[in-house]
Amino acid sequence: MSAYETIQVVVADGVGTVTLDRPEVRNAFSETMIGELTCAFIELGRNEHAKVIVLAAAGKAFCAGADLNWMKRMSGYSDTENRADALLLARMLKTIHDCPKPVVARVQGDVYAGGTGLVAASDIAVASREAGFCLSETRLGLIPATIGPYVIRAMGERAARRYMVTAERFDAVEALRIGFVHEVVDVDGLDAAVMCFVDVLKANSSNAMQETKRLIRDVATAPLDEALVEDTAGRIAAIRATDEGREGIRSFLEKRKPSWAA
Repeated sequence: MSAYETIQVVVADGVGTVTLDRPEVRNAFSETMIGELTCAFIELGRNEHAKVIVLAAAGKAFCAGADLNWMKRMSGYSDTENRADALLLARMLKTIHDCPKPVVARVQGDVYAGGTGLVAASDIAVASREAGFCLSETRLGLIPATIGPYVIRAMGERAARRYMVTAERFDAVEALRIGFVHEVVDVDGLDAAVMCFVDVLKANSSNAMQETKRLIRDVATAPLDEALVEDTAGRIAAIRATDEGREGIRSFLEKRKPSWAA
C-alpha cells in the first residue's frame, strides 16, 4: 500500500481499514486528504487481501467538512480553479461509492458538510449515539452539490429537502429514522456492531457482492421496461456460469460452506 500523510490504511484478516487521521482539525478535508482517500479506495478495490473496507476516523469527530485553510484558498480561486478543485472531491466520493468492495462507515462522532458525503457514499453506516449530522452549506452561502447525489439517495428526497435547505443539525436517532445510517449503538459497542456487518460480508462471495453493487447502481432509477427485464435476466444467467456461482449452488445442494467461507 502507498504511504499516506492524512489517513491510515491497514489490511488484516480480509478487512481494509481506512482511518481519517487529522483529529486536531476534526478530520476536515484538505486537498491532500481528498487525493489520498481516492488513491486508497482505488488500491483497496484491487487488493485481493481486502474483501471488506471499513471507513473510520480518529478522535472525537468523524469529519468536519472542509479544512479552514482550504476554504481560505478557495475564496481566491478563479472559476477554472474552483471547478478543478470541486471535481477532486466529486471524483473521490464516486470512487468510494463505486468501490467493488462493500464499504462500512464507522461513525463515532460528528459529521458535517462534505463529511456526510463519505457516510452516504458508503454501503453501510453504523453510528454511535454521540454522533451528530449537519448539511451546513447553506449557512455559508454554498450548496451541497458534490455530495448531493449520494446524500439524496441515502436519506431520500423528502428528508434532503429539509436538512439540505435548513442546515439543521440532526442526531443519530434521526439519521436512523430517515435511513441515513443503518444502525445506532452506544459508543462502546460501535466496534462490535461494525464487526458484525464485516463478518456477515466476509461470508459472502466477493464476485456476487461486486455484481450486486453494480446491479443496485444500474437499476435503482431505471424504468421497469422490457429492456430492464432482459438486462436482469442476462445478469443472473451470467453469474450462474461463474466459478463462484457454480460453487455457491453446489455447496448449498451439498449442505456445506462454499469455498470462500470455509
